[in-house]
Amino acid sequence: MKLLFIGDVVGSPGRDMLKEYLPRIKEKYKPHITIVNGENSAGGRGITEKIYREFLEWGAQAVTLGNHAWDNRDIFEFIESAKNLVRPANFPKGTPGEGLKYVRFNQLEVAIINLQGRTFMPPLDDPFEKAEELVEEARRRTPIIFVDFHAEATSEKQALSWFLDGRVSAVIGTHTHVQTADNRILPGGTGYLSDVGMTGPYDGILGMEREAVIHRFLTSLPTRFEVPKEGRTVLSAAILDIDEKSGSCKKIDRILINEDNPFFH
Repeated sequence: MKLLFIGDVVGSPGRDMLKEYLPRIKEKYKPHITIVNGENSAGGRGITEKIYREFLEWGAQAVTLGNHAWDNRDIFEFIESAKNLVRPANFPKGTPGEGLKYVRFNQLEVAIINLQGRTFMPPLDDPFEKAEELVEEARRRTPIIFVDFHAEATSEKQALSWFLDGRVSAVIGTHTHVQTADNRILPGGTGYLSDVGMTGPYDGILGMEREAVIHRFLTSLPTRFEVPKEGRTVLSAAILDIDEKSGSCKKIDRILINEDNPFFH
């Protein structure tokens, strides 16, 4: 089975990039399941029902979230009915939505787990303990388990991947918006990448207008960050080959599309 994961879609530039390139990526790599992280898709903060449905229409089978999941209040109006929307599972009990979803392809099921880190992040329940619980639950249904770990610290991401090695198909990091070059397969068969990167403005800083970010560093004053509406764009993703019977990752490659790395079919 081939699984495509597209990193944090940021604002309208990210959505435009996804809409343009997802069909071309699918034609080239022919993934069976496509997952998109959409926690920054509405103006850089949160997601709306309209955007969520667009992602599904454009070819995603699941949409994961992160620490900005609740920034757009619209989410509370539709999250309970959004069967393909996965929010971080380690939010406290009673939080709307679910952190584990299943997507079917023919006779196969893929379990999709979303977790959020705690290092340099808002305090949440233990992602390792929650991962243990959900992986055990998922393995009763399918060996193919994908984890989007939305975290800041590379060490925390690596630790979770080793903690779950041999029990999940992949642990792929999101949140830092910079694609890392450490894609690998751990000894137990778990595919790993510290951060898949972002999809959105290429000449901003982590998807935001760079002038505002620079001003924040120069002055240490509160600054409103906005997504640039014009300019060059980037798409970041990972493509994984997963053994359908064992759930082990057999191959993991990075995809990076921008002006410096043009897309070739």
